[in-house]
Amino acid sequence: MSYKNLEIWKLSRGVTIDIHKMTLNKMPKFEMYEEGSQIRRSSKSTRSSIVEGYGRRRYKQEFIRFLSYAIASNDETIDHLETLFETESLTDKDLYDDIHKKLEVLGKKLNLFIKAVEAGHKSEK
Repeated sequence: MSYKNLEIWKLSRGVTIDIHKMTLNKMPKFEMYEEGSQIRRSSKSTRSSIVEGYGRRRYKQEFIRFLSYAIASNDETIDHLETLFETESLTDKDLYDDIHKKLEVLGKKLNLFIKAVEAGHKSEK
């Protein structure tokens, strides 16, 4: 099995793509290098942390540590998204609601995934 089969990775990949497109098409150009850059990096960090954790899955604590990094980056992404909306750099409420909901679902699924790893860790999934 590959990390690409993980539901959390698939969700994170989708959100990363949504955010990238949002920063290119739905925000003022000056935000491309300010908050836009920050939100792109944090969303990519969530995805990368899932991948790196999966690569270390033989070591339970390492796996959990990187999944915890993914949760932290996901929370950071939510904060950046909220900042963009609150400052009206992002004015598309439907897009904001859609991405925000996906990030919340991803955070919940990451937490559940960590609990599953803690409860029944197997190095070969």
